[in-house]
Amino acid sequence: MRPPYLLLDIDGVLIPFPDADGSTPATHARHDVVPNGRSAGNPVTVWLDPAHGPMLMDVISAGFVTPVWCTSWRQDAATLIGPLLGLPPLPHVDLPRPQITTSHPNGYLWKRDHVEAWLGDAPAVWIDDDFTSLDHAWAAERTARAAATLLIQPDPRAGLQAEHVVEARAWAERLLAVRAGATVTPSETEAA
Repeated sequence: MRPPYLLLDIDGVLIPFPDADGSTPATHARHDVVPNGRSAGNPVTVWLDPAHGPMLMDVISAGFVTPVWCTSWRQDAATLIGPLLGLPPLPHVDLPRPQITTSHPNGYLWKRDHVEAWLGDAPAVWIDDDFTSLDHAWAAERTARAAATLLIQPDPRAGLQAEHVVEARAWAERLLAVRAGATVTPSETEAA
């Protein structure tokens, strides 16, 4: 029985957006990276929290989720961002490069149709900062048809927090227990 997917976004989740004054959380360290298509003389500056790697590895190594990048960073997530956090190479959802001026051209997150096609009926917890109410309705509809789906939406200026990872792990652990025919009490998942 395959664990549910953990779909991870980067911008607004692992890389917080700066405040109006340009500041980022004090927990984050600066890195200059060179994504595909850019020259070494034109790097992109990113701010990453070194605590995110161990937090994510805790849930990944426990086997409760199958992690996959779901980000416009595409394969650069595995080669540039993951290593800075101490994460192993992870696969990614091969998202297109749409010509859009908003992340919600149809009222919902532009990635959603591609994610839905990629997931099929597989269960997933998706961490992204840019969901709308239509995305939450989609997740509820997937769950109702036995494709359990949890959306976790960090504040894009704060990014991923420990409670988001705890929520993802507890949800995945409960789902796996139900699929295996066991019961897990809330106190057992909260301690995890």
